[in-house]
Amino acid sequence: MDKIDQHMLMILQQEGRISTADLSEKVALSPSPCARRLKRLEEEGYIENYQANLNKAKIGIVMTFFVEIRLNDHQAASIDDFEKIIAEMKEVINGYIVSGAYDYLLEVVSPDLEGYELFTKKLHRLKSVRDIHTHLSVRQIKAQSSLPVFK
Repeated sequence: MDKIDQHMLMILQQEGRISTADLSEKVALSPSPCARRLKRLEEEGYIENYQANLNKAKIGIVMTFFVEIRLNDHQAASIDDFEKIIAEMKEVINGYIVSGAYDYLLEVVSPDLEGYELFTKKLHRLKSVRDIHTHLSVRQIKAQSSLPVFK
C-alpha cells in the first residue's frame, strides 16, 4: 500500500458515496487507474463494506451502555455459545474480549431503560454468564467512524 492508497482510504471513509471520477481527482489520478486501485483495495480486504452512519437519536436510540461480562467458565464450548448468542443480539453494536476482571466488554444501545432491562434479562438467562457490570453513557464526547491508516 502506498501513499495514494492511504489517501484513497481516508477519503472513502469520509465520503463513501464519492464517485470514482471525483475520487480520482482528489488523489490526482486519472479515473481508470483510480478504479483499478479501488477494486484492488476491495479485493485485498482493505475495504470490507460501504455503509451509512445513522443518527442514533433520529432512529430512537437515546441510551448507550457499556456492559462488562464475566463468564462462569472458559471452556471452548461455553465461549462459542456465548459469542454466537451475543452476535445475534441486535442491541449489541460492538463487542470485545478484554483483559482484566471481566471477559467481555459490550456496547449496547436502547431506546430507554425498559429496553435495557429486557436486554439484561436475556443475559441473566444465559448459563455461561457469571457477572454483569453496567456503565451508562452520560454523554458521548467523541464519535468517529473512520480509522487512522498506519500502513
